[in-house]
Amino acid sequence: MAERTAPVTPDDGLTDDEVARRVAEGRTNAAGARTSRSTAQIVRANVVTPFNGLLLTLFAAVLTTGHWQNGLFGLVIVANTGIGVVQELRAKRTLDRLAVLNAPRARVIRAGRTEEVQVDQVVADDLVDLRTGDQVVADGAITATTGLEIDESLLTGESDPVAKSTGDEVRSGSIVVAGTGRFRATGVGADAYATRLAAEARRFTVVRSELVEGTNKLLRWISVVMLVVAPLLLWSQFRTPDTDGWQEAVTGAVAGLVGMVPEGLVLLTSLAFMIAAVTLARAQTLVQELPAVEVLARVDTVCLDKTGTLTDGDIVFDRLVTDRPDDPDVPEALALCAAAPDANATSAALAARFTDPAWRRTGGVPFSSARKWSAVTTDDHGTWVLGAPEVVFPDDAGQPLLDRAADITAEGRRVLVLAAAREPAAENRLPPDLTARALVVLAERIRDDAADTLRYFAEQGVALKVVSGDNPRTVGAVAVAVGLPGIERASDAVDARTLPEDPERLADVLADTVVLGRVTPHQKRAVVGALQRRGHVVAMTGDGVNDAMALKDADIGVAMGNGAAATRAVAQLVLLDSRFAHLPDVVAEGRRVIANIERAANLFLVKNVYSLVLALVVVATSLAYPLAPIQLTMISAATIGIPGFVLALAPNRRRYVPGFLGRVLRLAVPTGAVIGLAAYAGDLAIRGLEPTGGRPAGQTVATVVVVIASLWTLSLLARPLTAWKLGLLLGLSGGVAVILAVPALGGGLFLLAVTPQRLLVGAAIGVTAGVLVEIIGRAILRPLQDASPG
Repeated sequence: MAERTAPVTPDDGLTDDEVARRVAEGRTNAAGARTSRSTAQIVRANVVTPFNGLLLTLFAAVLTTGHWQNGLFGLVIVANTGIGVVQELRAKRTLDRLAVLNAPRARVIRAGRTEEVQVDQVVADDLVDLRTGDQVVADGAITATTGLEIDESLLTGESDPVAKSTGDEVRSGSIVVAGTGRFRATGVGADAYATRLAAEARRFTVVRSELVEGTNKLLRWISVVMLVVAPLLLWSQFRTPDTDGWQEAVTGAVAGLVGMVPEGLVLLTSLAFMIAAVTLARAQTLVQELPAVEVLARVDTVCLDKTGTLTDGDIVFDRLVTDRPDDPDVPEALALCAAAPDANATSAALAARFTDPAWRRTGGVPFSSARKWSAVTTDDHGTWVLGAPEVVFPDDAGQPLLDRAADITAEGRRVLVLAAAREPAAENRLPPDLTARALVVLAERIRDDAADTLRYFAEQGVALKVVSGDNPRTVGAVAVAVGLPGIERASDAVDARTLPEDPERLADVLADTVVLGRVTPHQKRAVVGALQRRGHVVAMTGDGVNDAMALKDADIGVAMGNGAAATRAVAQLVLLDSRFAHLPDVVAEGRRVIANIERAANLFLVKNVYSLVLALVVVATSLAYPLAPIQLTMISAATIGIPGFVLALAPNRRRYVPGFLGRVLRLAVPTGAVIGLAAYAGDLAIRGLEPTGGRPAGQTVATVVVVIASLWTLSLLARPLTAWKLGLLLGLSGGVAVILAVPALGGGLFLLAVTPQRLLVGAAIGVTAGVLVEIIGRAILRPLQDASPG
């Protein structure tokens, strides 16, 4: 809306009427940006799923039969949906709370008064007052300045502050680091630079999860099978002489179809993700999407920004370089420079090392980014100048210290020269006869935990790429200091301005490059895309608006809690205390989740397979389906649901191995086929022994067979059988025994007709099936057990 603004705003600001008119026209700073999905969107996304629709249809069908017990599987819909909604709403509340806490306020000049208003109440043409520490809340043009310097790193990635003069532009999202000033707001709301940059990134995307994708793929396959099997199964149940009405026919068909739905696996995955999210929340890591925990376990490449991850953005004193190490004047002069009234980042770094000057200051010249030097004049020790070597000594190459300064600068360090003179300095003129007395080497403050965190990723085989908007040599020096693998010298860092635009050529360069500097926001996005084209699973960390698009495109985005709101909105993980060191904990938790779910998934898919086998058998033979929905619910709870949940919470340090679905199917298909055929054999056997037993007898024996064979499968997957695992098996077996022994439970609730003969027949066939399962498991499962510590 810049073209609609008035050419000049008076020095006393807008009047109340002018502000009201702009508010009525919608020319305010309210961008309407969201920090997360709305509550309605969250509920809709978790409720309206193919999985829920399938189970709900079957639930409605079984309710028409009159046996309410057979509809208990419908609770899975409620549980699975509730877990997803609760976790995402919890993340939304935390994120929205963060946005409120981090939201800046603005001081505007209106009708000659300085007022403090909410950021969204700033209007076009407002005069906005800026002071050190303020965040710029809109785009605009500087109208007044006194030593104003702006940090634009959240927008550009460049950490050096930028001096601003009257007429210069400022952009929303940048921060005042020195001086004061005013600007006229020309780009507000949706027209602001930061808002435009974040608009595309702000579109919500769902993280890619192999576990979720594998489950969804399985559900699609089963849905296709069900479309074919369902009418045939229903037709066979109406044809069989074992059914005494349409209710039993529908119940039998629903039992076969419910058994083929992997509802337990979906529920277990959601539960495991939620518990992992709660665990990580205690470590100040917000999981905004449940599968993000698993995805970070699959990451093989992490792209890091320098500031906020490897460094905390502050500079510190590194070392002093002098020709005379015992020169007593140098520490005194630096202590006086550190105590100068115009405090800045450099003086703060010096003050941490050089304190309590004995000399007395009589005058001086404050530092400015335009001059790139400052000066102090003492009572009887002359004048001392501190500044950039190339500015203080632009033409003098005869002093040995200056040659050393060039070498240190080439390493990516920030170097200042301390020079002495007899005459005082003027406002814009250095004193004559300057003599270089020392070099002051400054470095960015490296986070205490950075080296250990990088070492962890290197040991885990995760490649690291530092992608920064800062000077390449500066970024390279930090990378060398923290021991980043793949870089030995600061000069090894690559200037992103030399990178090719072609994605394939860019991917070739990235294969041998670990540190990039001068990277633009769009280049960060291109780097992520190029790595993904080569099959890498990429995590991107960042804190600025310039990182938002790359975070959105990455397989998983990790934002810092003190970063820009747009960055937090698109990230799947938010490190609330902004500590990069939490990522190893997230990786370890993700690996535990994915390894344990894979182990438990074998249990769930075995049930799907034996249910499908039974459905095909009864279609071919026109027999009644040998299990009722309520009996399948009991079998699932005792042999799959409860133990699967417990196994999913157990410790597991196995690294991620691709191919989750293929591995579980290799065991589930033959094992499920054995159990399904054994259940059918049990049904036939008891019908031969008890011709008048009918459907209840067949269901009872089939239930016993499936329970025994499934518990055997559980024992196979739980090995080695530690004390707690053995206790779990005994407890589950005891629970099933109680159900079979108590008529009110076995007959009243689970519709079983238990007799000693039926139990013996079921036990004999069940044990036989268990032995076959043991043989299959030893051939297929042992390599996985060896790779997964117990």
